[in-house]
Amino acid sequence: MIPTFLHTTWAIFKKDLAVWWRNRLTVVVSIIPVLGLLVIQALGAVAVGRSPVALVTLDHNPKGSQMQQIFHQADVFRLKDATPQQAQKLLQTLQVVAVVTIPSDFTQRVEAHEPSPIEVTVNNLNVDFTNDIRRAVPDVITQFYRAQGSASPLKVMIHEHDLRSRDVEFFQFNVLPMIVLLLTLNGLITSGIATAREWETRTIKEMLLSPVARSAIIIGKVLAGFTATLLLGILIFSLGAALDWTRPEGTYWVTSLLVLALIALLSTGLGVALGAALQRIQPVSALSTLGAFYLFFLAGGISILAFEPTWVQNVAAYDPLTYGVHALQMAVFYSSSDLLGRDVLILSLSVLAALGLGILSMRRGIAS
Repeated sequence: MIPTFLHTTWAIFKKDLAVWWRNRLTVVVSIIPVLGLLVIQALGAVAVGRSPVALVTLDHNPKGSQMQQIFHQADVFRLKDATPQQAQKLLQTLQVVAVVTIPSDFTQRVEAHEPSPIEVTVNNLNVDFTNDIRRAVPDVITQFYRAQGSASPLKVMIHEHDLRSRDVEFFQFNVLPMIVLLLTLNGLITSGIATAREWETRTIKEMLLSPVARSAIIIGKVLAGFTATLLLGILIFSLGAALDWTRPEGTYWVTSLLVLALIALLSTGLGVALGAALQRIQPVSALSTLGAFYLFFLAGGISILAFEPTWVQNVAAYDPLTYGVHALQMAVFYSSSDLLGRDVLILSLSVLAALGLGILSMRRGIAS
């Protein structure tokens, strides 16, 4: 009995994987929306990460040159050194969002302890860019005064204490939610379509007429969808590690792979339930895509959930993807197991609920 059960499960597992591999369009359909979002995020990170600014240095004496150097070292702008005429042209053609000018008498004024204004001309076309400049220029000026040491007229200094051991780029921070979205979307589409195809092509009747256990059919389908989804997730995650976007350290590789596996199993169970309930490929594809994106954005999407409105955080608390994203971010970026037990427990319970829903839906579909 057990050998027959295992043989049947293995046969359905191989068949579904082979069908998945032959229908590469299904994989492409699940990847393209995520890649599109990733490209948009990359462009957005370039656009708002460090604003392009023209720096005009009219004072080449010691203090003027020091201020110019501090502007370059501040790492808050994409600077272009320019003459006044070049800077105005860059500003008018929207190649820079601001022109910062170090006046010709800057050194003289600083040494005389007189007000030494740094002139800033901002194209306030967009308040986001404008506010970036308004915050960044005073920061650079503060760094300049700090560099004066005991000679500085300002004795108030900033001592920064970072909560985390590393800084994470804006685009890099958004890669992990994108991988979670990819796993969810691919698991729903792959398992949903594979299940619905059995009814649409009437092959479900052949399975029911054969002397095989119905549980073997269900387990075979779940395992096939889970394997296909997890392999794709590991491939993308490894690619991110190769590009130094998602590279955990030491044992946190195990934590990351465990979370990826739980998310893949969760989406697979939901996909089987959806496919067995609808029994048609077209509505399954549409609802899988909508469902994946709703789960993704309700979990906070690409934003930092802790900074979102309270009602968003309350809704996200009931979305299992919230805990998957959090666990991955802690493991990959910060080598931390903070709240890992909570995240894994909620993901595991969600997986059991999704698999139970999938099995129940399959049994009802087979019975009817």
